[in-house]
Amino acid sequence: MNSAATGSAATRNSGAPTAGPRAWAALAVLTLPVLLISIDMTVLGFAAPHLSSDLAPTGGQLLWIIDIYSFILAGLLITMGAIGDRIGRRRLLLMGSAGFGAASLIAAYSPTPEVLIAARALLGLAGATLMPSTLSLLRNIFLNDRQRLLAIAVWGSGFSAGAALGPILGGWLLEYFHWGSVFLINVPVVALLLVLTPLLIRESRTPDPGRLDMLSVVLSLGALLPAVYGVKRLAEAGPALLPLLTIAVGTVLGWVFIRRQLRLADPMIDVRLFAVRRFSVAVLTNLMIVFAMVSSLFFLTQYLQIVQGINPLRAGLVLVPGLVLAVAAGFAAVPVSRRLSLGTVIVIGLVLVALGFLLMTRAPLDGGAPLVAVAFSLIGIGMGLAETVTNDAILTAAPPSRAGAASAISETAYELGGALGVALLGSVLTIIYRLRIDDVPGVAEHTMEAARDTLGGAVTASAGLDPATGTALMDAARSAFTDGIHLTSAIAAVIVIAAAVQAGVLLRRAGRPNDPPGTTGSTEAGPPGRTQG
Repeated sequence: MNSAATGSAATRNSGAPTAGPRAWAALAVLTLPVLLISIDMTVLGFAAPHLSSDLAPTGGQLLWIIDIYSFILAGLLITMGAIGDRIGRRRLLLMGSAGFGAASLIAAYSPTPEVLIAARALLGLAGATLMPSTLSLLRNIFLNDRQRLLAIAVWGSGFSAGAALGPILGGWLLEYFHWGSVFLINVPVVALLLVLTPLLIRESRTPDPGRLDMLSVVLSLGALLPAVYGVKRLAEAGPALLPLLTIAVGTVLGWVFIRRQLRLADPMIDVRLFAVRRFSVAVLTNLMIVFAMVSSLFFLTQYLQIVQGINPLRAGLVLVPGLVLAVAAGFAAVPVSRRLSLGTVIVIGLVLVALGFLLMTRAPLDGGAPLVAVAFSLIGIGMGLAETVTNDAILTAAPPSRAGAASAISETAYELGGALGVALLGSVLTIIYRLRIDDVPGVAEHTMEAARDTLGGAVTASAGLDPATGTALMDAARSAFTDGIHLTSAIAAVIVIAAAVQAGVLLRRAGRPNDPPGTTGSTEAGPPGRTQG
């Protein structure tokens, strides 16, 4: 097993070697892709009103611009994790970084919604190579239990740090430059990654990974994309035969994919890992947290900028406390996890997240920025606590030789949760907005239809009306959008509470988060036929 660790000969209680300076420098490099992707996801929400005004996408196109990236990424993560195990994780990381930079340039100068959707799809393709590489390299660099938990806290903080930096940097760019500039900020990060990765990180691959099953690759994409398309079409156009059929096709192909993985000697994804209770609960918890978190960023950026009338930079600053607290909570999870059980830490984190969403159900039509800052801070603290320990649980459930598979499952949960959050809760918000916005006297029907399409469409439509009528139209749109936020926040709270209940019940006798599976206090068994790591 290759490792970038150049640690000392000293060991912890587990007997695993401790990491040295080069390993910690490598960790800083491996955090850059996480920073890159989180900035990209966060800043796009702030750019949505601006690109809506410039490119005039439909409501469906705007949702695709936001979430096609995550869907392509999620669909390919398992494949890319398997490829990284075979060709080398560092090599895959470098290839993906170069592709991410090129796709960012295309996105920055997209002339139409269709080109921007295609560029975002390319970003998803490149991004799918980054995340399994970083987490699996980290697993092979930090072999000591306590150091690995700290390293994961640092790595996970990259998500929150990037989300905190994105609104500030993106808000400043949107104040003075074209919306495409929010994609150009990826380029210097990519350049830094391409220079430092060969210098600090050694290659790592699975010694005998077996062949890559191309049918499994096709089935993994075939399971995800048709189902997602069907959900989006149902939300956009209502019940129809075609979207119902595509959902059914995706479900059937997903079942076939799982059955095939159980039969293969070298599966793309080791579904037997889900027999480990700690692993399966951690994956599901991550999916539910990100499902709720990303959907909140999607609607809060529009709420702050359009409903509350706050400029992009100030809107970003409203969310920064919660994102900074998420970073702090991630580090606080390390000492907390030495005293409390895995289930207890997860439940505490999820309860805080749920409280934040419940508070957002009270978001007012005017003066809502302070409430949003408090609610989002609760969400950030809870997310930081829960995700640090769940990420460690996911990695320690798998042997080092399956690090790529385990990290791919983890990242698939992240990206699929984020994509589904935007698609499902974003679609619910769109439906409520369309149902709640009333006809405004003096506004033509075609203008009202444009206003009903998106909140950004209402801004554009109101600009062509006389001041009194335009104000009336915006008042109706702001009220309808706020009603949609109340419902989607309530749904998100229910989802997170459900995650807390399942974690509390299933992990009620689990050990501390940094206890390896199978030790005292841990109830789960390892995956059949495999050795746990």
